[in-house]
Amino acid sequence: MNMTTYSRGQKGKLADLGSGHVFNVDVEIAANGASVDVSCFGLDANDKLSDDRYMVFYNQLASPEGAVRLNQSPGRASFAVNLDQLPASIAKLVFVAAIDGAASMRTLGASSLTLGSALRFPWSGADFGDEKAVIVAELYRRDGQWRFGAVGQGFAGGLSTLLAHFGGAEAGSSAKPATPTPTPVSTPAPAPVTTPAAPRVSLSKITLDKRGDKVSLDKRACGGYGRIHVNLNWNQAAIAPPPAPSTPPPAAAARGGGFLDRLTSMAGDLAHKAGEMANKAQASRKGRTGIDLDLGCMYELTDGRRGLVQALGNTFGDYERDPFIKLDADDRTGAAANGENLFINGERFDQIKRAVIFSFIYEGAANWSVTNGVVTITAPGQAPVEVKLDGGDRQIMCAIALIENRSGQLVITKLAEYFQQQGTTSAHELMDRHFGFGMRWKTGSK
Repeated sequence: MNMTTYSRGQKGKLADLGSGHVFNVDVEIAANGASVDVSCFGLDANDKLSDDRYMVFYNQLASPEGAVRLNQSPGRASFAVNLDQLPASIAKLVFVAAIDGAASMRTLGASSLTLGSALRFPWSGADFGDEKAVIVAELYRRDGQWRFGAVGQGFAGGLSTLLAHFGGAEAGSSAKPATPTPTPVSTPAPAPVTTPAAPRVSLSKITLDKRGDKVSLDKRACGGYGRIHVNLNWNQAAIAPPPAPSTPPPAAAARGGGFLDRLTSMAGDLAHKAGEMANKAQASRKGRTGIDLDLGCMYELTDGRRGLVQALGNTFGDYERDPFIKLDADDRTGAAANGENLFINGERFDQIKRAVIFSFIYEGAANWSVTNGVVTITAPGQAPVEVKLDGGDRQIMCAIALIENRSGQLVITKLAEYFQQQGTTSAHELMDRHFGFGMRWKTGSK
């Protein structure tokens, strides 16, 4: 089926486009260095956000029943949509993009929204001026049928103003409902009619901009921090420059002497020839030209035991038992839309002293400047913490963030430390020495 191209203001029935009710809505944005957040508002028949659970964005990645789910990566937001799962109360889905900081929409390059394989709506920052947001497109019910509208309308305010425009209220807002003035009456007044509270949405997001910036998370009322999610995402389509002369791939670790044999057995003897490693990596990604990043961490428990969690060497960790840190199954194609994910058991955080979150370039010549990598750390009920991999050059390894236990308080610090293999000393080992973990290192592979 040929994809139809829509222009601003054009509308049409999904049925006429040959589209069903299950598809992806992909918004690709040439951000040109700006930070752009893409969101979906689920509105009622009055074009209002009457249920704040139907705002799907960086702080709430899915609607309650999963009819709209968001996967984010640098320059791209992908919404998995199932219109048949939406409740009857949701009459419209509106897709918006809002820009952070001093930049305006005019700074964006050529961008687009696509709906499955049915249609594409190209738009560009050149279409706008100093607006801070754009209402890109909408899906809406009319006469029992779902339709699509290419809107492309600039909006003066940012995400907070958009939220207010759609009838929502931001959590933490100082606005208070007006208190009615009592009127004297000679007979008892009728019972007041209770008006439901307006939706309250938390738009808070914490970005650690500079090396050494830190933030503390709050324990939940029941204690602990819940399931802590560490997500690494990047521009997976980035083309690496021609590789330098062959060097050994990053090494995996065997735990330092004096630690329990059980920890040592987790890693095993991972020694391999560098040539065999390079061939295996090449074979597993035949035909790929982009850069593949791997996520991992070095950890230290409160009893002094230290170790490693990463796909290299299949040391994926454990969530329910020590080290209470687990790496999600590694995507060996490097093409997963939701990047790489690591989970920390925040209910057992008292057993963890520190964890250094790191990434290394598993495939593609080292060039951090084109990855647009970002790590997002989220915990239940708390603002997501964002750390961008915005430094470095051609090093293969980046220590991104430190998560540490300071007298029971969970503190996140931006590290942004980059390492490159020196002679026979791997970047892993240099990073280890820098942070004082003291592990023994051998070359390894996935």
